[in-house]
Amino acid sequence: MISDWPQATKNLSAMLRDLRGGAGSAEAMKSFSALASSATKAGALDARTKELIALAIGVAVRCDDCIAFHAKAAAQLGATRAEVEETLSMAIYMGAGPSVMYSSHALQAFNQFSETKAE
Repeated sequence: MISDWPQATKNLSAMLRDLRGGAGSAEAMKSFSALASSATKAGALDARTKELIALAIGVAVRCDDCIAFHAKAAAQLGATRAEVEETLSMAIYMGAGPSVMYSSHALQAFNQFSETKAE
């Protein structure tokens, strides 16, 4: 389990840069990046709401790395703890027991990124 979420995103970003640079994966990563940009672009839903949705999905599919990046983005986009808690309640509702466990990870990550943002 991740305990230092800001450091985890730094480590993961370095690994993803390495993956993007690989001859066999560069095109796929470029396409994924375009998809991410398109999906997170504000439209009928604002970017913060979309990050909260992504955070809930990260919890529901039990992806700590996803939780790290989307908790960070939600904090950077000004999500409140109350918004994150409601988001996590929806993830718990949809994902049952395992989502309870991963919601604790997500709340810890959000708290750490919120503290980092405040500094």
